Amino acid sequence: MTYGLLAVTILMYLLMTFNGGSENPWTLMIFGAKVNEYIVYGDWWRLITPVFLHIGFTHLLFNGLVIYFLGIELEMIIGHFRFLLLYLLSGLLGNAASFAFNSSISAGASTAIFGMFATTIVLGKLYPYHSKIQRLSRDYIALIIINVISGFFNQSIDNAGHLGGMLGGYLIMYVLSSKNAINNPTKKRMKYGLIYLLSLIILIVIGYIRTTSFVF
Repeated sequence: MTYGLLAVTILMYLLMTFNGGSENPWTLMIFGAKVNEYIVYGDWWRLITPVFLHIGFTHLLFNGLVIYFLGIELEMIIGHFRFLLLYLLSGLLGNAASFAFNSSISAGASTAIFGMFATTIVLGKLYPYHSKIQRLSRDYIALIIINVISGFFNQSIDNAGHLGGMLGGYLIMYVLSSKNAINNPTKKRMKYGLIYLLSLIILIVIGYIRTTSFVF
């Protein structure tokens, strides 16, 4: 799944490059970037397609490296299908948060990546006696803190999307993890799934209200 996600992401970048450029706002809008007004008018798929688009080569390079190295490890731990769901659902909640609190056009896999970051924290809690998972969790906690703090000092970063993606990854990892994990019974998994669904609905409603009040 990691290789497949990377392949689609690179393909989309190439298509944008040869059709106006990946930094061209019109090209981004045509290919599915998050544009609040378009979402309100019915392009709800723009809550997921931005995770496959990147603005410039540097943006693609850094996100691609994280997807590759962390994605491979997570996919080995939680399995192929669960990893795909984790990636997409983290991105979905991240873009919903961006829709709610960021009026700018946005794109990038960062929403899903921050969900992947949060996953390492959850796995560390669920598997406290697994040395590899504990190492992975420790390694990424510092990276999460650095990225969240730096985001507040850079206006070009979609903090709402990052935090939403992180919340999505945190919640969904509890839902997707095995019921045999430490302190994660079925009832608890259902609770986190419900919280995710309610969060998604609330963010979409906020985004819709704020965007329509501005447009109309």
